[in-house]
Amino acid sequence: MSLYECVFIARQDISAPQVEALTDELSNIIAQGGGSVSKKEYWGLRNIAYRVKKNRKGHYVLINIDAPSAAVKEMERQMSINEDVLRTLTIRVEELEEGPSAMMQSKNSRDERPRRGDGEDRPRRDRDDRPRRHEGGE
Repeated sequence: MSLYECVFIARQDISAPQVEALTDELSNIIAQGGGSVSKKEYWGLRNIAYRVKKNRKGHYVLINIDAPSAAVKEMERQMSINEDVLRTLTIRVEELEEGPSAMMQSKNSRDERPRRGDGEDRPRRDRDDRPRRHEGGE
C-alpha cells in the first residue's frame, strides 16, 4: 500500500466538532477501501491567503494515510462533492512523519518562548540620547 498526506480546508461556518465528524467520515472511507489513517491533526481556524468561495478563514486538517490508491481516489471524490470542504491537497510520500507536524511544532514553540518584557535584562534606551528640539520659534 502507498503512503499519503492529505490536508484539507473546511468552511469557517462549521464548528470544530463538525470538522472532527467530517475527518472521521473520511477516515471511514479509507478504512472501507482497505487502508488505515495513522494520524489526524486539527490545525485550527486559520486565515486563508485569498478568498475561497467567499470564505476568508478555514479549518485546516492533516491526515496521514496508508491505503491503496483506489481508496484515496474515493476519499478525494467524496471531498469534492462535500460543500463544507473548500480545498484539498493529497500527496504521495515515501514515509510518514512521526510525531507532530511542522505546523503543530511551530505552535508549541511559540507557546514556550518568553514574552517580550518578561524578565528580560535588556538595556532600556532613555529619551536623553535623542537630539533636543528647539522650543522657540525663529
